[in-house]
Amino acid sequence: MPKGPLMIIGGAEDKVRKPTILEHFVALSGGPDARIAVVPTASSLGREVVEVYDALFSKFGAARVDAVRPESREEAHDASLVEVLDEATGVFMTGGNQLKLSSIVCGTPVGEAILRAHERGAVVAGTSAGASIQSSHMVAFGVGGSTPKQRMTQVAAGLGLVDAAVIDQHFDQRNRYGRLLMIVAQSPQLLGIGVDEDTCGLVEDVDGERVMRVLGRGAVTVFDGSRMVSNAHEAKRSAPLLASGIVFHTLPEGTVFNLSTRSLVPQDAVVDPEDAEELAEASRDLRQLARDIAAADAAPAAIRRRLRMRRPRTASVATRPTEPTEPIEPIEPTEGDPA
Repeated sequence: MPKGPLMIIGGAEDKVRKPTILEHFVALSGGPDARIAVVPTASSLGREVVEVYDALFSKFGAARVDAVRPESREEAHDASLVEVLDEATGVFMTGGNQLKLSSIVCGTPVGEAILRAHERGAVVAGTSAGASIQSSHMVAFGVGGSTPKQRMTQVAAGLGLVDAAVIDQHFDQRNRYGRLLMIVAQSPQLLGIGVDEDTCGLVEDVDGERVMRVLGRGAVTVFDGSRMVSNAHEAKRSAPLLASGIVFHTLPEGTVFNLSTRSLVPQDAVVDPEDAEELAEASRDLRQLARDIAAADAAPAAIRRRLRMRRPRTASVATRPTEPTEPIEPIEPTEGDPA
């Protein structure tokens, strides 16, 4: 059985006007047959955050929504929580403090149950902190900024659902380019993945490779440092880091990226139906214009006949002017135009 999809959400996903990402999660989880386990351990809001997602997922047609909220590593050994995860078709990890989430869940029966859910084909999704924990290496905390500097962030272990990678969230909105670059500069074998708000990287197995499709209104930024040059091993304290030769990808909605080969997947162009109709109408207008231009080379008598046929006959015989008009001089017929 192929592994289930992963939904890496950058936080602040739209829950009211256009909740496309959350609706997609419920659909992938089975729609009316979806049994969803919400893991709100990272959040400080308590039961309220579960009630929000319970209402949303139920609105989108999920059959059942249960909370799995261990507050300590001891509680993460609770067999009843593990049972809920083992029966779930979708697992959703909320935002909050990712270091709290990883320190309580990783390496416990609850964490193992999340990994098993992914292995048997269930959807595993996470927003903000719930996105960061999905990678093998996780941003624990750190400051924002565009320039990578030594010690500007700290790394902890994640669940490892996305191998050889580090995921950051609220990426563009909180200017987290520098801290993700710092991690890649220190560990060039890791693929740096930064996800904007209300944006999702949907990761699926395709022919044995991990492929990510971007959904939502923002972008996913990818740093590939496999051939980079860095001075991270010798930079002091908070000094700016040398990071040269990094391959930089900005992936908007609809883009597909192969995480296994670290390369863009070419896509066939898709034409919007409205755009296609506009193009067809413009083509018809151009053909008519070409015919009108060609008609200008015809004999005068032929042009006069066309004009008479097009002119609306609104005046009756009784209202036509009675004044004599100048006679029209006869026009000699030309070749191809009968008199």
